[in-house]
Amino acid sequence: MVLENFTGAEMIREKMYKQIQDFKRQGYSKKEIAAVLAMDPKTVAKYYLMDERDFRSFRQQHMFRDKMLEEYEKDILEVYEKNEFRKLNMSSVYDYLEERYGSLPGNEQTLRNYISYLIQTDKMKLEEKIRTYTKVPELPYARQMQLDFGQYRLRSGLKLFIFASVLSASRYKYVIFQDHPFKTREVIHHLLNCFDYFGGVPEEMVIDQDNLMVVSENAGDIIYTDDFKYFIEEQEIRMYVCRVADPETKGKIENLIKYSKSNFLSIRDFTALDEANESVGTWLKRRANGKISQATKQIPALLIEYERKHLRPVRNSIFRKDSLIGREERNVNEKACISVEACGYQLPLKYRNKTVEIYVTKQKLFVFDLYTGEEIVDYELSPIPGRIVCKREHRREMEKTARELKALVRDMFEGENWKRFTETNFKAFSRYVRDQCLEAKKYFMAKDIDIEILEQALEYCLENDTPSFANLNDTYTYFKRESDGSKNTLQEIETLAREYQGPHEPLDVSKRNISVYRELISERERVVT
Repeated sequence: MVLENFTGAEMIREKMYKQIQDFKRQGYSKKEIAAVLAMDPKTVAKYYLMDERDFRSFRQQHMFRDKMLEEYEKDILEVYEKNEFRKLNMSSVYDYLEERYGSLPGNEQTLRNYISYLIQTDKMKLEEKIRTYTKVPELPYARQMQLDFGQYRLRSGLKLFIFASVLSASRYKYVIFQDHPFKTREVIHHLLNCFDYFGGVPEEMVIDQDNLMVVSENAGDIIYTDDFKYFIEEQEIRMYVCRVADPETKGKIENLIKYSKSNFLSIRDFTALDEANESVGTWLKRRANGKISQATKQIPALLIEYERKHLRPVRNSIFRKDSLIGREERNVNEKACISVEACGYQLPLKYRNKTVEIYVTKQKLFVFDLYTGEEIVDYELSPIPGRIVCKREHRREMEKTARELKALVRDMFEGENWKRFTETNFKAFSRYVRDQCLEAKKYFMAKDIDIEILEQALEYCLENDTPSFANLNDTYTYFKRESDGSKNTLQEIETLAREYQGPHEPLDVSKRNISVYRELISERERVVT
């Protein structure tokens, strides 16, 4: 038998009385019991002679004498009055007094006794409702997290919307508020922050059929909202959606919502959201995760150290790409390319030999300017190692608008044909104006252009309806060669007529005597016969 040590100064407990009576029934003397339990013989003698009726009467008298918290009676009554004398969690009242006055005389049991004294002396009467539930088996570390939402209106009029989650094994809790109804993206952001707080991601998440996450459910066929579906696939979380009228499945999180209201919010009042969130953060550390859980009989803040070893690391999420969390610096080479997971990704040329920030999720790469934080480009991650991935616009000049480029091209030459050609080009290639303008700059801006030959080329292209700048460049190049007396590389080859009898150089043809062929035939005949 495992025995507890007691001292005469300790508060009277029923367990102590029962142990003494148990030894008495086994035939132990008062002296022997005092030696085994290491108790004051006078205390043993006192309990030894009591029957159950005497003990209950004695305990009640002692309870009424235990008034160390009498100076806080006004505060205690005020707390219950503000909560319409509903039954409050005793630890919440004790935590409120401790937060307000610092160290208190006695412990929570002392407060519980004093509250009983106030009730039994009719100084206070409580309205109490009891709910029954079935306890579910405990789960291993990192197996499950439960999530739920709640609402609470403070005395100031501020309405708080509660996001709460708890790890089923360690009972480690997370609570955050916002001052407006949740949206799906906000739920996802809270989940990411929650995973950071826990230090990892569990295998399974238990939720209600909340329309922020679930569109419909039909005999187990769950359809999630688009964003939430992408999120759980991205983080590879298995979902457990509770059936209607099945609250016991997520009893842990329902207890946390109730605990947040009764232990924290019911005692306090806030006028600003930031103030409420700052306070609940310290409450989580001090009370919700810092005190012994009645379910596990252990402290969640200690158990979480073991559970974190089994949680999966939090992955970068597309829903947190604009946050600095998860970004890393990457050097851009002289070709404006960065390397990510053995593949190259092209950036605009202005980022050559500079440093950028990247954010990599399971499927996408996001690149950001190191100094402004603005997104430069995003890519789908290539599954093929060694591949160079590029977007067409990165080969284009993006610093100027299309209107500015068109004006620049129009003003390159003054002739009427040039203006007609550019307007025809802009209309014919309206979807590719930027590319056409860049070709015009490439072919005609940096070269020493012969205006007369350019006019010839313009007239030819306008007459033959070939308005692209690439065609104009080819035509200009042809006329330029003709003007310089050079021949076109693609010269037209004349085909000789079959009846042509004109002069030509004779060809040398070898001749063989006919006797050679006769000899070969004779040899063939001899072999056959």
